[in-house]
Amino acid sequence: MASVMIPYTVNIKLAARTLTGTLNLQNKTAVDWGWQGLIAQGCHSSILIIDPKTAQTIQVLEKHKANIVKVKWSRENYHHSLSSPYSLRLASADAAGKIIVWDVVSGTAHCEIQEHAKPIQDMDWLWTQDASRDLLLAVHPPNYIVLWNGDTGTKLWKKSYAENILSFSFDPFDPSNLALLTSEGIVFITDFSHSKPPSSTGKKVYIASPHASPAHNKPAPPTGAKKALNKVKVLITNEKPSAESVTLNDCLQLSYLPSKRNHMLLLYPREILILDLELSQTVGVVAIERSGVPFIQVVPCAQRDALYCLHENGCITLRLCRSTSPSAEESDPEQSVQELVYDLRAQCDAIRVTKTVRPYRVVICPVSENNAALVVSDGRVMLWELKSHISKSPTNPSSGLSPLYAPVSFCGTPVGPNQKIIPDLCLNTMIGQNVTWAGEPTSRPPQQEVQLKFLLTGLLSGLPLPPFALRMCPPLTTKNISHYQPLLAVGTSNGSVLIYNLTSGLLHKELSVHSCEVRGIEWVSLTSFLSFATSAPNNLGLVRNELQHTHLPTGRTFAFRGERGNDEPAIEMIKVSHLKQYLVVVFKDKPLELWDVRTGTLLREMAKNFPTVTALEWSPSHNLKSLKKKQLAAREAMARQTVSDTEQTSVDSSVISLLQDAESKAELNQGISAREHFVFTDTDGQVYHITVEGNTVKDGARIPPDGSMGSIACIAWKGDTLVLGDVDGNLNFWDLKARLSRGVPTHRGWIKKIRFAPGKGNQKLLVMYADGAEVWDTKEIQMVSSLRVGRNVNHRILDIDWCTSDKVVLASDDGCIRVLEMAMKSASYRMDEQDLTDPVWCPYLLPPRAALTLKAFLLLQPWSGSFTMDITQVDYTEKEEIKGLIQEQLNSLSNVFLWFPTHHRLFGDESDLQFWTVAAHYLQSFSEACQLGVPVTSGTQAEGMPQSHLDICHDTLCESTYFQKFQLERVHLQEMKRSSYEHTKKCADQLLLLGQTDRAVQLLLETSADNHNYYCDSLKACLVTTITSSGPSQSTIKLVATNMIANGKLAEGVQLLCLIDKAADACRYLQTYGEWNRAAWLAKVRLNSVEASDVLKRWAEHLCSPQVNQKSKAILVLLSLGCFQKVGEMLHSMRYFDRAALFIEACLKYGVMELIGSAFADYARLLRSMGLTEGAALWASRAGGAGEELLEELFQPADGVEGALEGQGSPLLSPE
Repeated sequence: MASVMIPYTVNIKLAARTLTGTLNLQNKTAVDWGWQGLIAQGCHSSILIIDPKTAQTIQVLEKHKANIVKVKWSRENYHHSLSSPYSLRLASADAAGKIIVWDVVSGTAHCEIQEHAKPIQDMDWLWTQDASRDLLLAVHPPNYIVLWNGDTGTKLWKKSYAENILSFSFDPFDPSNLALLTSEGIVFITDFSHSKPPSSTGKKVYIASPHASPAHNKPAPPTGAKKALNKVKVLITNEKPSAESVTLNDCLQLSYLPSKRNHMLLLYPREILILDLELSQTVGVVAIERSGVPFIQVVPCAQRDALYCLHENGCITLRLCRSTSPSAEESDPEQSVQELVYDLRAQCDAIRVTKTVRPYRVVICPVSENNAALVVSDGRVMLWELKSHISKSPTNPSSGLSPLYAPVSFCGTPVGPNQKIIPDLCLNTMIGQNVTWAGEPTSRPPQQEVQLKFLLTGLLSGLPLPPFALRMCPPLTTKNISHYQPLLAVGTSNGSVLIYNLTSGLLHKELSVHSCEVRGIEWVSLTSFLSFATSAPNNLGLVRNELQHTHLPTGRTFAFRGERGNDEPAIEMIKVSHLKQYLVVVFKDKPLELWDVRTGTLLREMAKNFPTVTALEWSPSHNLKSLKKKQLAAREAMARQTVSDTEQTSVDSSVISLLQDAESKAELNQGISAREHFVFTDTDGQVYHITVEGNTVKDGARIPPDGSMGSIACIAWKGDTLVLGDVDGNLNFWDLKARLSRGVPTHRGWIKKIRFAPGKGNQKLLVMYADGAEVWDTKEIQMVSSLRVGRNVNHRILDIDWCTSDKVVLASDDGCIRVLEMAMKSASYRMDEQDLTDPVWCPYLLPPRAALTLKAFLLLQPWSGSFTMDITQVDYTEKEEIKGLIQEQLNSLSNVFLWFPTHHRLFGDESDLQFWTVAAHYLQSFSEACQLGVPVTSGTQAEGMPQSHLDICHDTLCESTYFQKFQLERVHLQEMKRSSYEHTKKCADQLLLLGQTDRAVQLLLETSADNHNYYCDSLKACLVTTITSSGPSQSTIKLVATNMIANGKLAEGVQLLCLIDKAADACRYLQTYGEWNRAAWLAKVRLNSVEASDVLKRWAEHLCSPQVNQKSKAILVLLSLGCFQKVGEMLHSMRYFDRAALFIEACLKYGVMELIGSAFADYARLLRSMGLTEGAALWASRAGGAGEELLEELFQPADGVEGALEGQGSPLLSPE
């Protein structure tokens, strides 16, 4: 580095930051992985933001006073534009009942919310974001749920319940459903809405503890375990169970399954129960054998019916649901489906669990669902990635596991048999759907069998448990600026020394130096330090002292005092002189020792009658300069002497011999010994002054004690200022030049430590007390800033130091080390000021406009014919620094392949991802149907479609055939598990709606004679079997059905209509009475495609109505019907210009739609407003008539542009 370039400042810019350590027990549930791709984690009262791809902490948010108990990223389930940009929003809740909503990039709070002063039990953002993106639901103890506007902090409504609420779960398929886990059972709310509180108190169900069931009373052999588990049936009852059956509701967690509708899981330490909510019935149990490790938590997946389970030993297991359809090999269909079985498919290594180290929580990436992060109580975050690899040997059938296959298609495009396996983008590109192929085994497409395994891809570790001893390396000077690194040495309680680089905040080295707690560290150069540790005292009060010298680049460490150190009084402090020549070691009840640091020799051990030292400090003054001058003069004289011996020298020969002696020493790298001084005080407060030169030690003047001061605890000396601090909280400032002293009482008790700031002429002083710290200006003798436990902070300060001339570093008992400005206000830092070692891909960190530009830039790639990752090549008018930011993001992407379906994953854009998944699938299948020559009228579903289908997590958007099959399997399972008359009745009703009349009759005839419904059910059975299609009976039944519906018996009337194949009428009635979801379900399972599409189109219209306002859902419904033209128009009218243009483009490519020119023109205008003129020209040129005017505007200003464009030719229009 040329020294000219660097202005001589003594401050390398260090960002204020927090190094965090172990977690508090209350932080256990405070972790969340957002759609934005980042992990938020609570650590005491701060929140860490972690980038899982590069495993580094990129932000620490500080504003809470109490421990963080919950963090939640806001959802990204909306269309992003300049008015609703990509932004990092996080809600955090603490143990004192305060909720803060953060703007994470700037580290500032959007709003603060406080209702009660008890810990928030649970909170979550609403996932439907069509009406508002800012709604946050929180559980305020003991029994309130409150809906807040997370942007403004206003309370929308509040509702109380009878029992204490522990947690809640939103139904991922229906925004009006919410389940509360209470201390007594579960409360189901079906009328949740953001506009008003739920009107009813909800439907209460009680959970009988599974331990009361016979499965746990008798030790069953492993073979009988299945049979025993079948007895765990009635777990959900509407009456309160008797006292002895409920020992304690030890349900740990309740969650809806996002992979299939109306299913929920309940987690107990030794089992997971899967409930079907239509029947309130257990349909699956995942149990752990007696010797197995209990569960702590389970995360259900959406893309596949899979569960990530965390066990008490820190092991994460992935369990996948086995296919329920009986396969051809199993002859006995009765045997096939007893319950849903979740097979263990992958597990990661466990951690060593101790008293202080235990797993807390696991979070799964919501975008890909194949990355997991495990949070451990000691502050570690372990990042695991699920990998799939093609298995060489087929699965052993005796293992009982069915083989797992890779998907047959990707984003709607089928994968050829010889094609390379799709990359592990996300869970559903790793594992295919669990489909059993009907018909001959030969007709199955060739599939690749895969196996899954976990791979540890990243690890973040925190600081160990406090206490800490801090020491910053020597300050930056003009001499060392070329190779300076701001290193902080942290001594820990287990004897190791951690070296942190404060530019990046990352651990530079961890050195195991001592065998017991490190008490103090002193640097002797930029690359080496001395540290001391003392063992616990024996009964004589003697200890083992360890004083080690460590060389940082090599990590070599040796005992500085050689064999000394066993059975002697404890070392109290070590002090290194300013020139790093000498070292003073002060003991508790033993005279001090003086060492030469350079040679490692003991210069002097003081006599027995030497006074007891209470405080000691080296003087900054020394005679090195004058010595060097003398040396120079002598050198010249010697040179002169050798030239002519005749010339008389003014220099005495004895001096010359002395200096020659010194020279030879200097060649030995010993240098000359300059004279240095130190001062110390004894127990009476007398100040002694001692001079050291080479190996001579002289006693200097003594200054009598100052009467106003108590026992002196510490001394600091810089320039002409000497400061003494005593045990009563008095500071005494001595001006040595003017020979004045001035005492100031701070009234804060014992002064533990005082340190001057580095930098020439910088007279700031940092003072540490038992209850905090202060910064003083010693020139003006006044306090600059103060930090006090209980007032500004809740943690005790353990150690202090300066890290630059204007920043301090404080270690505190919450296990954190904070680098703060001189004002000592703990504050979050701006992310854009960070100096990160690895670039982070996160478009959310860009300014809103730049993030959208970046997205547009990536989206333009496939259309512009050439792939480039360099934004500077694109004609893009914008400020240079913004361009640089965008380019940085692109550079961090270097290894991500860019093609159409992946950019939503890159951006973590939930609504984009959903839209394009459904769109890609149906575009592919409708265009294939066209090619096969199947006539497809707009709005019908093509029969004879290819075998790939949408996952069942899309519910009513799936193909009818697949949806029907799923519902039949489900009702079959419900039938197997039914255990009461209510269940049987519900099953019979479902079977009638599904058209399975024979089976329904069997169930109706099971009703026992003493049941009061016996007569009705028997008649109903007769009716079902004797229905003929004769005209009169049909019209009678239809009349009865309509009367029933009119008199409030909707379900019964609908059943009768389904019996006489009037399901279309039934759907219409259901819709009239507001049962829209039920109508859609029935249309899917009973109607032919034309009728069904009528029903679903009416549903889509209803969803678009202003009072429902779920347009995004309506668009998905229309996509599944193949109404592509309508979707294009709707997207355009909703001003989703980018999505509309790209969608229409895709439709044109597949040939299933005509051009909507105005949409292209509007997208071109949007691109122009972002400064991407080249892209704007491209889209305008394809908008036909609508884009002509815009093209003219674009090429008006500069005539040169047109030529340039013609020169390269628009790649999409030129025939290639």
